[in-house]
Amino acid sequence: MFISISTTGTAERPATDLGFLLHKHPDKVQRFSTSHGVAHVLYPEATEAVCTAVLLLEVDPVALVRQGRGKGRGGSPDFALAQYVNDRPYAASSLLAVALRTVFRSAMKGVCELRPGLAGHPLPLRISLPAVPANGAGDSGGADLVTRLFEPLGWQVDAAQLPLDETFPEWGASRYVRLTLTGTVRLSDALQQLYVLLPVLDGAKHYWVAPDEVDKLLAAGEGWLGTHPELALITRRYLARRWSLTRLALERLALARLAEADDREAEEVDNAVDDLPEDQETAGTIQTPLTEASSAEATSVEMPPAGAKAVPLAVQRREAIVAALHETGAARVLDLGCGQGELVGALLKDVRFTEVLGVDVSSRALAAAARKLRLDRMTERQSARVKLVQGALTYTDARLKGYDAAVLSEVIEHLDLPRLPALEYAVFGAARPASVIVTTPNVEYNVRWETLPAGHVRHADHRFEWTRAEFASWADEVARKYGYTVGLRPVGPWDDEVGAPTQLALFRIGGAADTTTSQEGSATR
Repeated sequence: MFISISTTGTAERPATDLGFLLHKHPDKVQRFSTSHGVAHVLYPEATEAVCTAVLLLEVDPVALVRQGRGKGRGGSPDFALAQYVNDRPYAASSLLAVALRTVFRSAMKGVCELRPGLAGHPLPLRISLPAVPANGAGDSGGADLVTRLFEPLGWQVDAAQLPLDETFPEWGASRYVRLTLTGTVRLSDALQQLYVLLPVLDGAKHYWVAPDEVDKLLAAGEGWLGTHPELALITRRYLARRWSLTRLALERLALARLAEADDREAEEVDNAVDDLPEDQETAGTIQTPLTEASSAEATSVEMPPAGAKAVPLAVQRREAIVAALHETGAARVLDLGCGQGELVGALLKDVRFTEVLGVDVSSRALAAAARKLRLDRMTERQSARVKLVQGALTYTDARLKGYDAAVLSEVIEHLDLPRLPALEYAVFGAARPASVIVTTPNVEYNVRWETLPAGHVRHADHRFEWTRAEFASWADEVARKYGYTVGLRPVGPWDDEVGAPTQLALFRIGGAADTTTSQEGSATR
């Protein structure tokens, strides 16, 4: 099997610059050993006007059998002669992709030390492969599949279907195409795309697909794979249909896109999972206030009776949210910023909620939620009620439309304030559920946490924490702007001086107002 790469040039930028990019001198024929044979690099033509480099791979069938026994199409145990009679020596496949990476490793990385800057320039390239398998295997194959994979990358595609036998045209077309790609592309990008897409076209690999293949895919696909319209097909077939690896790759790609959109590092976005217990804003339970209960000046704080088990604030918050959802009569609920799925789990225990969609930007949090909820062990009826998806709440998302209610539980404080209007529009303006429940810390109550240093927020990722007046002002403005009414209520033990540790806002679209009045005297706005 072989591949030819041609380019044209001028006196100012000669075509022979291709030799610098490939790190292979045009005047030499070079030989390289690979795990399945010998690769040769030669230049049939090398002038100022035109330069063509060819990679010829001679496959050793004995080595292929020894190293690929039981792996891929060539070693399939289902066909007695498959290991001896196959297309591996002739048709471009994962063997050629690995040879490209072995022989042109520096070129694929875009490294050219002898001519700095050259690798960053697009070149007029013409890439020819005489025989490429275009296996459908459930997807439309042939020339159509080749076009779907390469055209979105800017290539002009000439894919001619090869006959099974030219002597007997009535036998029809084979699954192989003669492929020519033409375009102005950086050489490194072209090689990376070929490295990924040749195995995808083939639909098989000659080696076992291990978890590190995800890293190889994402590295080679950087800059183009995440936006490719056939992303799912490419990922699935490159990873040999190993669904766990495919899901991991798609999650990591989605996270990278979201991080890029927010101009942040992926690690900053995917920070919803840590090693601390749930609700680690002060150990997760109602703690002893700074003022001692026996003091004459003590603030009246509602604490559990002596000997009673303290109820975690997180549990009280979920109970308050579920109660508010019951008031609205919601059946289909969005948990926006669902984290590790605690609220989703609570909603699934209540048959009144027929559908729950959990959304989070963190793939790690979603994976943890899936484990906690035991999605893989749910009955078909139960699993039909829940879905977890990755998404950024600061962008409109058609998947969020049509729900009865949305919950933003301890979410808004994790956003930079300039990003908050984007979330408001995405939820209240675009998704527009009938009801929205928002909870957030009451910063006034922080003085009651004995383990929280003065002036600190409850979680390292909180960008702000509001007083009751600030939260009320924000809720009023959002309700007025998007046509909702809003009522405020406390969550957690009530303190006459600083209020409750959590504040909750229940928004209802139009209609009758929420007349709930809280202990702190706030009512519907």
